[in-house]
Amino acid sequence: QVQLVESGGGLVQTGGSLRLSCAASGSILGIYTMGWYRQAPGKQRELVATITNGGTTTYAESVKGRFTISRDGAKNTVYLQMHSLKAEDTAVYYCNAFKVVMPEGYGMDYWGKGTLVTVSS
Repeated sequence: QVQLVESGGGLVQTGGSLRLSCAASGSILGIYTMGWYRQAPGKQRELVATITNGGTTTYAESVKGRFTISRDGAKNTVYLQMHSLKAEDTAVYYCNAFKVVMPEGYGMDYWGKGTLVTVSS
């Protein structure tokens, strides 16, 4: 099992910044990708950004140029630095880890409980 604990959410004004953190613990060997997803009220959960253990990143179009994902392997922690926040960024942000379980070779997703980001105008 992998445990993911998010922190750093809160209330911020439009145009402000926040940094989210997600610490992974437990059976972390084999984690290939970590990332952030978000779910706004009444909407489906959507990808925000991911990073592989090799450092390859992907971003949703809506956050490109404003958000940066990074990973500290030594601390087993992934960060999401958010700048120029907009009201539409308001959501619960969830940390995700995708792990390849060996030797069977199948993948498993793990999720944190989420942290609320509220952007007020």
